[in-house]
Amino acid sequence: MCGRFTQQRPTAELARLFDAELLVDEPGGRYNVAPMQKVAVVVQKEEHRALTAYRWGLVPSWAKDPKIGSRMINARAETVATSPAFRDSFRRRRCIVPADAFYEWQRMAGTRQPYAIRRWDGQPLAFAGVWSSWRVPELPEPLRTFAIITTTPNELMAELHDRMPVILPRDAWSLWLDPQPVDVGELHGLLVPSPAGELEAFAVAPLVNSIRNQGPELIAPLPA
Repeated sequence: MCGRFTQQRPTAELARLFDAELLVDEPGGRYNVAPMQKVAVVVQKEEHRALTAYRWGLVPSWAKDPKIGSRMINARAETVATSPAFRDSFRRRRCIVPADAFYEWQRMAGTRQPYAIRRWDGQPLAFAGVWSSWRVPELPEPLRTFAIITTTPNELMAELHDRMPVILPRDAWSLWLDPQPVDVGELHGLLVPSPAGELEAFAVAPLVNSIRNQGPELIAPLPA
């Protein structure tokens, strides 16, 4: 799964890197993004991209209670096109979740050691996501939420976990964000593990275990 990640870059820089209009008030610099928080995501708005903020944990349009979002932080690549919670979003409402790194935990001798995973070249990660809009009369604005799609692990991630987020290559961004009808098979072709050689993983301090902790020390590699 993918349950914690970072958006260390300023949101203005993320907007530039993803060629998107900046619609986020938060400055960025987040080292411990957690479910049910507002997160910067890239969506397609008519003829241009926008960096906006949606809540992490998808609430389907038919949901009776928005609390369901706490159980919908990830969508499995194998079932995203058929699951009642995600299938409509997969066809028409896809997003990119920018990240600088994500965290995963490895069980070791009765403990859980956190690891950070990032691109070795320092470029941002582009997680494949789906989003939804939930509206009730009591709310003046719809609640917009998202989930990150996960897939089977590559060789690097297999040592840590049996799932990993789908990381989209740059040349797939436009196709993924296109709100017009797209061949489902073509979309499914993107939901594969990223090459292991593009990523690096390193142990970090257990500070990341608490979502109250923030700051660059969370992403600092532990001494070998």
